[in-house]
Amino acid sequence: MPTIFEQIISGEIPADFLYRDEEIVAFRDINPAAPVHVLIVPVHPIPTVDDVADQDLQLVGRMIGVARDIARSEGIAEDGYRLILNCRDHGGQEVLHLHLHLLGGRPLGPMVARR
Repeated sequence: MPTIFEQIISGEIPADFLYRDEEIVAFRDINPAAPVHVLIVPVHPIPTVDDVADQDLQLVGRMIGVARDIARSEGIAEDGYRLILNCRDHGGQEVLHLHLHLLGGRPLGPMVARR
């Protein structure tokens, strides 16, 4: 069964795309955690960070470059932003399709709650 990201990439589910090429798409999160919350997703599904193969490393680097460019175009680069890659349950991954969160537009606070 295709993930929600595969359905967005194929056009089955609408999205507010900010970037799209043959390898990467970027679109606004429908449930944003910050004023700017964009998901950068590879077109070819890779389930988790742990599943990234050596041949995918250049693609992951390009995802970071796309995030940087979107942060600049969204006007959050100068004040700063956060990039998050979650991996599996303990890492907070909700969709088993690699995706990079770009968050910004306000102070984001500490990265994790310390216990």
